[in-house]
Amino acid sequence: MKAIQFNAINALAVEEIPTPQVVRGEALVRVKAAALNHRDVWIKLGQYAGLKFPARPGSDGAGVVESMGPDGDPQWIGREVIINPSFGWGNNPQVQGGHFTILGMPRDGTLAEFIAVPVSQLTVKPAHLSWVEAAALPLAGLTAYRAVFNRAQLKPGEKILISGIGGGVALFALQFAVAHGAEVHVTSSSDDKIARAVTLGAKGGFNYTHPGWAKTAGHAGHSFNVIIDSAGGEGFESLVDLTASGGRIVFFGATRGDPPVLPMRKIFWRQISLLGTTMGSPTDWAAMVDFVARHRITPVVSEVYPLEQAAKAFALMEEGGQFGKIVLTM
Repeated sequence: MKAIQFNAINALAVEEIPTPQVVRGEALVRVKAAALNHRDVWIKLGQYAGLKFPARPGSDGAGVVESMGPDGDPQWIGREVIINPSFGWGNNPQVQGGHFTILGMPRDGTLAEFIAVPVSQLTVKPAHLSWVEAAALPLAGLTAYRAVFNRAQLKPGEKILISGIGGGVALFALQFAVAHGAEVHVTSSSDDKIARAVTLGAKGGFNYTHPGWAKTAGHAGHSFNVIIDSAGGEGFESLVDLTASGGRIVFFGATRGDPPVLPMRKIFWRQISLLGTTMGSPTDWAAMVDFVARHRITPVVSEVYPLEQAAKAFALMEEGGQFGKIVLTM
């Protein structure tokens, strides 16, 4: 089969390798489409913990069950499925356990024509999604759902600010919040991305490259019950300033590093909650897939490439030029 391999840092190749053999409890899935995440780029660049080569990346995938391991249920064969990339969460729904991993490192990932995964990680594909759309859903959809509903406990009618619109998780957070009846605003360094977010249901947005953008927003009367962030860094203090009393800030990344200042007096006096989140539990996964199917949410896809053009797909993600998910078809 064809698969993407990293044979060393920044050494991406599309190679012919043996099709994986399934063991008891596993299914062999013929991958129809797979999507990229920033995690895959960090692995490629050598910026991820526990690296070992060769590595086969990919956390997002959708396909058809080809065969089952010994004593597997034959009713799975031929089913159209998506793969839950959150492995070994554990028994505590509040936090992942010590055996938690994400598909694509250390376990071989979805950027291949076939993948062997535990049957427990499979879910029937929502019928309204194409293969490309289904492949775009798993990791970003799960992360966004837990952030918005499990951690932030977003309520209909509340105001929510989502930073860095254009990335997969941020866009799912926007779509989920709109479907839930919240008033959504976004931030971006691109006026075009803000305008595109408005077409998806956002009420408006703020370009964070403009000096004093947060003060301008505050003077205009904006104050948010929930803020979803993945950047951190110097801009985090502005997010605190825009949080309403009793509000919640949920963050799942720190692409700009740790905040240089944490304004603790503002946080405790206004009863603001800071909530970290990572991926999601099996319960979050099931609820997310049900929400997507019930509201017929369609993932936003930026670009689609054949597997053989994986280098172009990775280059686009490294440039940050996408609006939505980047998907590879097999």
